[in-house]
Amino acid sequence: MQRAIRTLRSRIAARMDDREAIKRAETLGRVFRYLVAVVVSLVAGLLILGEFGISVAPILGAAGVAGIAVGFGAQSLVKDYFNGFFILLENQIRQGDVVNVADKGGLVEEVTLRYVRLRDYDGNVHFIPNGLITTVKNFSRDYAQSVIDVGIAYRENVDDAFAVMREVASGMRADEVYGPKLLADLEIAGVERWDDSAVVLRCRFKVAPLEQWSVRREYLRRLKHAFDARGIEIPYPHLTVYAGEAKDGSAPPFRMKSIASPPGGG
Repeated sequence: MQRAIRTLRSRIAARMDDREAIKRAETLGRVFRYLVAVVVSLVAGLLILGEFGISVAPILGAAGVAGIAVGFGAQSLVKDYFNGFFILLENQIRQGDVVNVADKGGLVEEVTLRYVRLRDYDGNVHFIPNGLITTVKNFSRDYAQSVIDVGIAYRENVDDAFAVMREVASGMRADEVYGPKLLADLEIAGVERWDDSAVVLRCRFKVAPLEQWSVRREYLRRLKHAFDARGIEIPYPHLTVYAGEAKDGSAPPFRMKSIASPPGGG
């Protein structure tokens, strides 16, 4: 039976060129193996009892009554299996996806009818009962958008900053490592907002699934170098002192005196 299941899963996967469909076939194959093992074990147990001359009818009747009693006391468990069935049927989560469910995010290592096992960025493993999953945020489907906010000083020219941002994006598209990760040219959304000390510009990349974080980090790294080379200031906490003047326009001399610490002093 196990060999037949593996053969069926291999044949399904062999006909699927889509990587996403292959992941789904692997997930369904694991759950199907589990269900078959449970059914085979129950049937084998009943057959063994019959061989020993033990009537299974009273056992089935008692099991039915016990099942009703257990059902009332294990509603959450029933909900887990019920939700798990539809999660698999609707192809919401598959092994290898990166998702956020029940306020937990990470790589899906296992999907069963009972729970979903996630491993987060820090390496922690989370077992999430399917009954707690009401909303699924899946980062692994079709494509992703890497949304990036960039702050520049108020005195800088916005159009010049946009030109540098496009130039850096073009360099990434031509890069042999990052080029395949980018599915489209950089999209400049425009001026997103005015912060206390910065004009915030927003842009985004359409990227391959799960590449939004690496693309964001590399783009910001390159953009920092490009802004430095062009003299475009990225705001940071600092103090600027302006000398006042009298109402008539005149102002006394403004002098700054630097006091050096004595040698060996604090």
